[in-house]
Amino acid sequence: MDDETRRKILALLEQHRIMTVATLRPDGWPQATTVGYVNDGLTLYFLCGLDSQKARNLARDDRISLTIDHDTADLMAITGLSMAAHARAVDDRAEAEKVLRMLPLKYPDAPPLPMKMPSPDDVRLFRVTPTVISVLDYSKGFGHTDLVTC
Repeated sequence: MDDETRRKILALLEQHRIMTVATLRPDGWPQATTVGYVNDGLTLYFLCGLDSQKARNLARDDRISLTIDHDTADLMAITGLSMAAHARAVDDRAEAEKVLRMLPLKYPDAPPLPMKMPSPDDVRLFRVTPTVISVLDYSKGFGHTDLVTC
């Protein structure tokens, strides 16, 4: 991956706070869900309930597809990311606590939470490691994507 593409990917990750994650249900159908995320470089993290459908799906098959994008009134201003990745549960407590400290920083203008942040014991945290990243940028042409293998 060249430096310009890496900077573009990191800028898009920093600009956004939510992504759509698709996991595979037991019957083979994909399940797409919107989740908040934080990132440390190209590694993304999200959390969900301990026994949520996402957590159960990922316990069986850690492959996910995800998208990160935004709405725009200008068709030729569409930008975003899609990724094929592996999402694995974070088992290291120090890493989990670091991620939980990062989450509120992604929302600096948000009103105070009505409850305290969950602990690593209350939620399932996932580390997302991309294998393929597609960088969508219509300003370079309708439907233009740059494909990066990680």
